[in-house]
Amino acid sequence: MQKRILGKSGLEVSAIGLGCMGLSFGYGPAIEKSNAIHLIRAAFEQGVTFFDTAEAYGPFVNEEVVGEALAPFRDQVVIATKFGFKNGNPLVGVDSRPENIRAVADASLKRLRTDRIDLFYQHRVDPDVPMEDVAGAVRDLIAEGKVRHFGLSEAGVGSIRRAHAVQPVAAVQSEYSLWWRGPEDEILPTLEELGIGFVPFSPLGAGFLTGKIDENTKFESTDFRTAVPRFSPEALKANMALVDLVRDLATRKGATPARIAIAWLLAQKPWIVPIPGTTKLHRLDENLGALAVDLTAGDLHDIDEAASRIALQGDRLPEGMLKMTGL
Repeated sequence: MQKRILGKSGLEVSAIGLGCMGLSFGYGPAIEKSNAIHLIRAAFEQGVTFFDTAEAYGPFVNEEVVGEALAPFRDQVVIATKFGFKNGNPLVGVDSRPENIRAVADASLKRLRTDRIDLFYQHRVDPDVPMEDVAGAVRDLIAEGKVRHFGLSEAGVGSIRRAHAVQPVAAVQSEYSLWWRGPEDEILPTLEELGIGFVPFSPLGAGFLTGKIDENTKFESTDFRTAVPRFSPEALKANMALVDLVRDLATRKGATPARIAIAWLLAQKPWIVPIPGTTKLHRLDENLGALAVDLTAGDLHDIDEAASRIALQGDRLPEGMLKMTGL
């Protein structure tokens, strides 16, 4: 497994991580706990050392599964989790008061069966709490040894700079893929300037870039994609041109669309570490196979040229969720 370092933090992780959210939250019913543990351990056996969870995934149950799965080899992996919602529930609202950050850290440590959190993200920026107070609270947890590194999720440039001035930010996590390239305008240049790593979630466009979804696809009622404008039948039909582009390159490269999409992300910057999630072992194998795909400068140019002519339709998140991001 190839390794990458997140910015200037010195935090070394596998070049592809595992986003664990979908094992118990967001994409329909949770899978059986035993199957989730088996998948996480299978990822480790294939060289994955970077695992992403959050108290909000469940809430709470995802951290418990991740903690149990990784306990036998805790010292060989990097675990990232998150704080920032009231009672761990995104539907209730944000809460990054320092006292809540500390309480979440202590509770997450127990659920994760560990004595330190390797990367502690603020899940969403809290407009009612100064970023300096948030960063200061995490700085104190780092001084106590409960946390190793500080991260931000879906934060804007202003928030990133303010946080980094108090406690160096090791990584910023946001959605990024050929499906949504918003971070390219301001976020990526800022991260490069400050020496901060970038962790794209939904590197496969929440499954769209695999080519397995079309306007006839039906999602479970508990699948968040039922509320996402980009997953309306009309938008899916209109956006298939992007899937066709990825599929064509995959055919030429002898790869799958998923591998092309992840390889494209890996080729953008050496400090980018995507965290695709899956509930299926064969998809795990497929995603990790992106490391064997070599996209040349010509390939990347061709992708950019073709993608620039495709006008994608629909927002990437429901309006209420978009308001909680800094992008």
